[in-house]
Amino acid sequence: MTNRLAIVLALLILAFIAADALLNGAQNLVFLGKKLYEFVEWLAFWR
Repeated sequence: MTNRLAIVLALLILAFIAADALLNGAQNLVFLGKKLYEFVEWLAFWR
């Protein structure tokens, strides 16, 4: 991955996060954070 591609991907991710925060009150980020936490706990069980 080139630096240019990494910067473009990072900017896209930040744009989607900002759009979610402005348009939906960050509801999707909270949902994804909770699901990520559950997934990490599930992975820790299998370790």
